[in-house]
Amino acid sequence: MLDTFKYLIGSPGASGYGSKSTAEQVTDASADLHQITAIITGATSGIGAETAQVLAKRGAKLVLPARSLKAAEDAKARIVSEFPGSKIIVMALDLSSLASVRSFVSDFESLRLPLNLLINNAGKFAHGHAISEDGIEMTFATNYLGHFLLTKLLLNKMIETAGVSGVQGRIVNVSSSIHGWFSGDIIRYLGKISRSRSQYDETRAYALSKLANVLHTKELARRLKEMEANVTVNCVHPGIVKTRLTREREGLATDLVFLFASKLLKTIPQAAATTCYVATHPRLLGVSGRYFADCNETSPSKMGSNLSEAARLWSASEIMVSKNSNAIFDPSHHLEC
Repeated sequence: MLDTFKYLIGSPGASGYGSKSTAEQVTDASADLHQITAIITGATSGIGAETAQVLAKRGAKLVLPARSLKAAEDAKARIVSEFPGSKIIVMALDLSSLASVRSFVSDFESLRLPLNLLINNAGKFAHGHAISEDGIEMTFATNYLGHFLLTKLLLNKMIETAGVSGVQGRIVNVSSSIHGWFSGDIIRYLGKISRSRSQYDETRAYALSKLANVLHTKELARRLKEMEANVTVNCVHPGIVKTRLTREREGLATDLVFLFASKLLKTIPQAAATTCYVATHPRLLGVSGRYFADCNETSPSKMGSNLSEAARLWSASEIMVSKNSNAIFDPSHHLEC
């Protein structure tokens, strides 16, 4: 009850910020980002668009990958109209396609740009059951696996940039508190919903993808530390906000939920605050493998804190992004960690 009250009034936490803080407010301490090059997925609308706008205002050079180039060009135009000196590059990327991810990274590398900041923000809540071209359930493929491969392929560039510039690289994975709704065997359930519509539940599939984002953060942080790389990775819960992702699910039930929960909703500038805080604030130098909500560190679910499960998911992910992705769902294939 006390936590809910603090949330409603926007009481600041240890960071000095709270649920009512905006993305602009939390980047005041990082006002000059002219030396930063950032890739932000899902920046054509909602939280991603606000994140891009605020980072552009602070001077960061942005790469906006999107499935719809028109939507990305429109987002770029909105930012440039507000901040005429902004440096923004639009590129094609469909996160549900591993081939598209590889193509994007190849195109990005050809630009010979540095990379200081990677914000894995794009999210999808699928209406119905669908399978990606790689044979993976679509929500998981888009929200997690595409980002897993994107991060994996860009990591050397980030480590190299940090080494040359002396500026610590940062990776931000946007998850959700809904990750705590998933229980059970991650790989087994993913196999079921990637093979059969009968086992599919859209909310559970979404929760699974967001749990995977949290576990990815844990295992990647461990690996970066082991490598002694000057790059950190953290995970954020942006809060409850009515963006396009939720509007796509409108109906009587959804409308009633938002009616009764309206006092808990954040504005988009408030929802983008935690991402921007974790991406830019000087206080988080060297902080890695953590989970943030309302611009303050908090704890993920018990399963989201399970390092063995994080390592197991990583191993499965490596197989899924390989040429033989179906091997992970082969009954004769046993993945143990």
